Amino acid sequence: MAAQETEQQTDRVFTIPNLLSMARLLGVPVFLWLVLSPVFDGPNLDGWALLVLAFSGVSDYLDGKLARRWNQVSALGRILDPAADRLYILSTLVGLTWRDILPLWLTALLLARELMLLVMVWRLNRHGYAPPQVNFLGKAATLNLMYAFPLLLLSDGGGWLASLAAIFGWAFAGWGTALYWWAGVLYVVQVRRLLMADDPTAD
Repeated sequence: MAAQETEQQTDRVFTIPNLLSMARLLGVPVFLWLVLSPVFDGPNLDGWALLVLAFSGVSDYLDGKLARRWNQVSALGRILDPAADRLYILSTLVGLTWRDILPLWLTALLLARELMLLVMVWRLNRHGYAPPQVNFLGKAATLNLMYAFPLLLLSDGGGWLASLAAIFGWAFAGWGTALYWWAGVLYVVQVRRLLMADDPTAD
């Protein structure tokens, strides 16, 4: 989503953008506990879970914007930001699938894409390359999914608000999944070109 991109980079760890990313990471297990509470005969805490997701979305936007504005882009930030995005997506997939809000086939489709990218990162690492920066398409895909998940969680109820949330939630989920895979395929193509330029015999 909000990738921390600029030509200048700092080695500082405790910057405001990095602290925001760390807070987002700490919110992942909290969100998962909140969303799974009804599964284990606990109270319905969906409202709090939605607040955690909202904080994640706002902080994700701010960490990249502030990093660029205040020249606080860091190597750590480049790792924390996409890591937090992926962990929120993973935890939301687990929670909503366990709650039977998301179908298993959609979860499998999104996880298969993540597995494909992990293989690409492993291949890059073997050749001494760092993972490429997140592109605009990947940011758009993640943004759509981060809109879809809270709406689908909100749809797990009754009344007109839940019905409206389901309509928009599934629309964002469809767009997000399509863009997620499109960005993944472009990532694979980018990795393949990089490795072929380095070693024409690479497969």
